[in-house]
Amino acid sequence: MRWTLPNILTVLRLIAAPGVAIMFLYFHRPWADWFALTLFVVAAITDWFDGYIARRWQQESKFGTMLDPIADKAMVVIALVIITGYSGMNPWLILPVTVILFREVFVSGLREFLGAKASLLKVTKLAKWKTTAQMVAIAVLFLGTGLEYREGIARQGMSVDEYSALVTQGLADPIRSCGARGCSSLATMVGLALIWVAAVLTLVTGWEYFRKSLPYLKDDKA
Repeated sequence: MRWTLPNILTVLRLIAAPGVAIMFLYFHRPWADWFALTLFVVAAITDWFDGYIARRWQQESKFGTMLDPIADKAMVVIALVIITGYSGMNPWLILPVTVILFREVFVSGLREFLGAKASLLKVTKLAKWKTTAQMVAIAVLFLGTGLEYREGIARQGMSVDEYSALVTQGLADPIRSCGARGCSSLATMVGLALIWVAAVLTLVTGWEYFRKSLPYLKDDKA
């Protein structure tokens, strides 16, 4: 393996995947949320740069081709598990997350079964859009979990409406509640919408890969 810049970025992104979870072990919230969000966004940006640099500088390699999707999947899977746990197992989040996780496991199994023929399941443009949608949704959801924790401390058990009343009276910081609506609820709603979009793209790409592999899943006739 050559230690080219694209390969280094890919390895760093793979290391960043468990690093997102580690933030919640060594830092108190909401700092853990902010650090996890920052690490995730920086790692997601490298996903675009390593591919661009590899093509521009003609540094594409088998190692990078193999490791790049693994790093992406590790980032997405670990981040979704963390977000689902800290979101109180929100059913509107659990369903699209289940779809995404199932598809990733299913396609990985297909690639392993096909072996040398796994090149049939090479990453498509739609699959790249799927990954982008997943990462944007995860970043917004991380923002929502951090804001929710921060607002919960600020409200000290009060509802959003009760806290907004104090804001109106000048007894609370309006920045923490985004006025009449909690910032966390706004970020969470946007994140949920995006994760559903990502789940639909995930299903479509998963079906495409399954359809391409069907001829190789049939038993040979005696």
